[in-house]
Amino acid sequence: MNHAKPDLQQFYIPEEQSIYLLSHQDAAKLKNWVRLCQEQLEQLGYRNIELIGKGAYGFVFGGLNAAGHAYVFKFSRITLPQHVQDRLEEEAFMLDQVSHSRVPALIEFQRIGRQAIMVMERARGIDLEQLSLQRGPLSPRLVVRIAEQLADLLKALRGPAVKSCRPLVHGDIKPSNIVFDPEHEEISLIDWGSSVFAQLDENQQHVASNVMDLMSGDLQNSNARLGDVYFIGPEQMSGTMSSPRFDEQGAAATLYALASGQSCRFGHRAIPPTALGLPLALARTLEGMLDGDPQVRSEAGDYFVHQMSSIARALMVDLPAPAPAHLIPVWVNPKAQEIDTVVYSSRKSFLREEGGNVESLAVDDVQFDRYYKNFMQGMGETEKAFLAAVSRLGKYPVVGGLAVRWEANGVYIDSCLNLHDERLRDAFVASVNNLVHLARAIYRQGVFKSCLFNARNTLHVSRADADQPFLPEAGTGLPYEVSAAPELEDETRVHSYFEDGRDPEEFLELPASIMGHLERLNGIHHTGLIIFESLPCHLKIHSYYRLLDPAREGEFRDLLSRIIDSVPEIRGLGVSGFMKMPYKDTRFFSHIDRLPEKYYPRNPKAALAQWEASA
Repeated sequence: MNHAKPDLQQFYIPEEQSIYLLSHQDAAKLKNWVRLCQEQLEQLGYRNIELIGKGAYGFVFGGLNAAGHAYVFKFSRITLPQHVQDRLEEEAFMLDQVSHSRVPALIEFQRIGRQAIMVMERARGIDLEQLSLQRGPLSPRLVVRIAEQLADLLKALRGPAVKSCRPLVHGDIKPSNIVFDPEHEEISLIDWGSSVFAQLDENQQHVASNVMDLMSGDLQNSNARLGDVYFIGPEQMSGTMSSPRFDEQGAAATLYALASGQSCRFGHRAIPPTALGLPLALARTLEGMLDGDPQVRSEAGDYFVHQMSSIARALMVDLPAPAPAHLIPVWVNPKAQEIDTVVYSSRKSFLREEGGNVESLAVDDVQFDRYYKNFMQGMGETEKAFLAAVSRLGKYPVVGGLAVRWEANGVYIDSCLNLHDERLRDAFVASVNNLVHLARAIYRQGVFKSCLFNARNTLHVSRADADQPFLPEAGTGLPYEVSAAPELEDETRVHSYFEDGRDPEEFLELPASIMGHLERLNGIHHTGLIIFESLPCHLKIHSYYRLLDPAREGEFRDLLSRIIDSVPEIRGLGVSGFMKMPYKDTRFFSHIDRLPEKYYPRNPKAALAQWEASA
């Protein structure tokens, strides 16, 4: 590997590029472009315009028309190649083919200059990924309610809800593409950017409206598009010909993620559907749909589509759910705070297994590029789930860090996690517990470190070219908090910046002056992290500091100031980071293969009465 121009993807990989991590110039460009989109929509007569989301291909706004009806406006990113931008028009065409009460309809597709805009009805409610983050694992009753609607929708997409009566594949079913109306518990399926007409039906027979279509059709090449690789099944991932089976896989992955409180499908071996308190029939069906054998997946998919309405007729009530136990400590700040959490993780390479070559798949797709830069290719399923679990923590207002060490006898976890919203406590703890379960099911030796910081506190220093020093502006300082902590009974329990050793994938050599200041800082009781990310013309300093010894605040502040004063001495490109826990409170966990079975009771009323009697 060329150390002169290090690949920053090797170390501390940001999960999502917060606007607070962009350079001033790039942030201004983004804000200006969003403002321009809003102005264009206002000129077209819409009002109350708001940015509601962004993805690999574009930005999505919400607004009202003159009559007060809620619409969604999707803009393609004009920085993408033209053939990729043209996919927005293809998406509009495919959406227009579908007529179903659970699919918000297309209103119109139009262009303003080079800018393409798709206008759709807006579904009521919030997407299921947001609901999952708020509530944690959804109740078995609600999972069944959502499953019934998904099965009905999949059946309709096999022809009845399609204008041409041909089977149509959505291709990207996942929690964030399903909007949930909490009042009526109804779902709506959105984002049809990966949808295509199915080439094969559910019986793997070629689909054609007549013999001439069949003779002239391309029977070898897939028309499939890649959906979110965290949720799509093996057939879609490997580029086989498109089929309704793709959406069965997306539905199964979605229901599994919602029931378990995860953000991907990959954890099903360590945390199986049979361990989530679901009704036996649904749990076994999901397990079959996520199985490694294609025949088992198909049979379970058939059962899901045709029998889910029968499963849903069983009596179900929301049983009391006790607060999840803290497997590792989580500190909660009762006062909600504006935090843009960003997760930087190191040592991902030890998780990689010998696997397929990304280049050999030759998929021209933004989603593919986005995820596979994160080393997902060729990795074991549970390892993928573990990385996704770490990423999920970053969707909460949380700061701190994790150090996970795998040894032959089990897993050692050091952590410092500070959540800044009391309302999210149970959901966050459930996400942390999933991470622990997944870590226990990984059998290998190595270390994984992850830092979670508030991107709003990131310092930015620019320079004209790589030969000039980085010169922080006057008054630049590292932010920190102060909170009193009880005296430690044993000073040897204080965690050190340096005891984890230098990460082999760090490339930036910090100057001796900064290392000296960090060493002195290490002697003051505090928790925190600092990451220097040096690019050719842009230096980012990410940090989170909390002083636990108020008597030494003057000395602490002075050392932070000296670190900034030494920034002009930084040479080279790359990343270097240090993390300090408040003290050593290592938690040990033995290895597991999978969590034990746990099902919804056959007689929920009796179970409820028993619980009330014992309460």
